[in-house]
Amino acid sequence: MNRIIVLAFLLIGASAAFGQGSVRGTVYDQESGEPVGFCNVYLEGTTYGVNSDINGFYNLTRVPAGNYTLAASFIGYDTARVEIDIEDGDAFTQQLFLVQGALKIKEVSISAEREIARNEVKISRLSVSPKQIAMMPSTGGEPDIVQYLQVLPGVVSTGDAGGQIFIRGGSPVQNKILIDGLTIFNPFHSIGFFSTFETDAIRNVDVLTGGFNAEHGGRISAIVDIQAKDGNKKNLSGAVSVSPFMAKAFFEGPIVKQTESGGSTSFMISHRRPVTLIEQAQCNLSARCIE
Repeated sequence: MNRIIVLAFLLIGASAAFGQGSVRGTVYDQESGEPVGFCNVYLEGTTYGVNSDINGFYNLTRVPAGNYTLAASFIGYDTARVEIDIEDGDAFTQQLFLVQGALKIKEVSISAEREIARNEVKISRLSVSPKQIAMMPSTGGEPDIVQYLQVLPGVVSTGDAGGQIFIRGGSPVQNKILIDGLTIFNPFHSIGFFSTFETDAIRNVDVLTGGFNAEHGGRISAIVDIQAKDGNKKNLSGAVSVSPFMAKAFFEGPIVKQTESGGSTSFMISHRRPVTLIEQAQCNLSARCIE
């Protein structure tokens, strides 16, 4: 019994001698102020490191107290480094800012091994980025998420009733379309060529075609979960374009510019209006009448 008590005191003393803390924060793009997701955040010279999430947030826990160099790296950016001092029990907050730099490519070795079979059930989930949407050939030169969805397996589109999509055989009402957690009804228009979502305002799209949990109740076919990005936190910018099928305007900028601590307030305004074949015919008829 006495040995157990002595051992317990030794363990308590050891934990007190080696204090631990944590460091957390968000990784931002220095130019636009937009969070940088899935980048590497680590303490140089140690084995402590994590990947930031889609919102750029990272959290390093159980770090021994001491002085460290906190670094963040991502493809296309220069590595950002900050000296930090972690104290016992301290929850340290440090924002990191990445600057776009030249892309350096090293030698890549590719090898293949036989994958061990696993009895692990994975949900049918596909993540789509705005870059992937923009790379797809598009109607009228306007990339749109609905046109990208049409090339996915199990997705069929129809042009009636303003445009609908059928996923895995389910009817359109069995699909749930979300943007930042809000359900959007009738998200497609212009006979199914375009949606109400501006591609420049999208951060990421998750398409769940099966195995989704109870939070998406009320739908049995598929979930299309769209996350909107923040407005530009550094500069005012925008774009206006007109095509044979679509007219749109998009503006974003800071209300309160981003500081070194990461605090900021921004806005984003988007307006899209389809130009239907009926409207084009009316315009042509009006022009002939004027002549």
